[in-house]
Amino acid sequence: MTPASSAPNLASQLVAQAASRGYNVAIGYLRGFLVILVLAHHSAVAYFPGVPSSRAPLLKAPMLWRAFPVVDPRAHSALLTLFVAFNDTFFMALMFFVSGLFVWPSLTRKGNAPFLRDRFKRLGIPFMFAAVIVAPLAYYPSYLMVGGRGVAGYVHDWLSFGDWPTGPAWFIWLLLAFDLVVGAIFAFAPGFGDALSRLAVNAREHPVRFFAMLVVASMAAYVPMVRVFGPAAWTSIGPFQFQTARLFHYAVYFFAGIGAGACGSDRGLLAPDGKLALHWGRWTLAMLVIFVASIAFSLMAISQRSPLSPGTANVMGGFVFALTCGAISFAVLALFVRLITRSNPIFDSLSDNEYGMYLIHYMFVSWLQMALLAIALGPITKTIAVFSGVLLLSWGTSAGRRRASAIRRIV
Repeated sequence: MTPASSAPNLASQLVAQAASRGYNVAIGYLRGFLVILVLAHHSAVAYFPGVPSSRAPLLKAPMLWRAFPVVDPRAHSALLTLFVAFNDTFFMALMFFVSGLFVWPSLTRKGNAPFLRDRFKRLGIPFMFAAVIVAPLAYYPSYLMVGGRGVAGYVHDWLSFGDWPTGPAWFIWLLLAFDLVVGAIFAFAPGFGDALSRLAVNAREHPVRFFAMLVVASMAAYVPMVRVFGPAAWTSIGPFQFQTARLFHYAVYFFAGIGAGACGSDRGLLAPDGKLALHWGRWTLAMLVIFVASIAFSLMAISQRSPLSPGTANVMGGFVFALTCGAISFAVLALFVRLITRSNPIFDSLSDNEYGMYLIHYMFVSWLQMALLAIALGPITKTIAVFSGVLLLSWGTSAGRRRASAIRRIV
């Protein structure tokens, strides 16, 4: 048998083996870590400088309450701006990447129809719960802060938006949409996974090559969109929202995750003894250098003396964003794959409940932020207080709800 003919066979064997492999502790803990970052991120945005503290009625544009349900006019911190900027650069893209890791082995093991039924159950039902229950509860403090009184008035305003704000649940429906696309690919090109597995195996010894391909693809997907729509625009159709310029950027990360996980999440790029993990220190240093450079560019771009026009700044910022996102994502992957080698009961519980925590945390965030408005504390102290409360309430609620077998099968 020639090497050319044996390569596809090897790829098929790796995909088949990946479909039967068990739980990956490092990736499970990474998912939990990313959800913790989401909780911390939303806990901090009330203390973000530059957001107008005077609130307009919910129906009046630009409706900043959708991104900032509560704004504390007396507690702002530039340090929190740095923290929020760091998170916003990478954490949602990496969540799509991690979500893609197990897609192809799951398709191979279950088949197309069972896989899609499972996706509708695990993503569609929680999305409806978050949209119908969690989001209205999370945004009610915004209504109270502009002088709103009574549930009836709030319901009237809510039904007058023309769409249905869902908060962080946008990630869930978009992930389901990506899964549907992959299901269609699997139906018409079931051998696609073989090519993905070959890419992943090569990434074990050549992570820089994989990184370069990801960043170039991300730039190609993101820069034209940010040039047209700008970095802050959102698209909202009914309950389906997404950050417009990042739609295809997130798709790139999702499909890159499929490639990295096609032969098993502990092989290829994410092998504990692969080059990415072994050189975690270099990736971490590169991340820090690139992130600092991106901050310097951002400060230059927004300066009144900047030589860049807004359009040029968006394009150049798009390239910087894609590079920085890739650098942080690879550094975080390297750290977790290299350093997480054994399980811990507390982190196991966090990993078990991270999805439930993501679904429900937003309503705790806004109510706790509103409760602290009248208390004279610094912005970092308030952020820590809100985050601690959100973490405990979300974790405890998720763990308690998952005691019911029907919920546990979904979340």
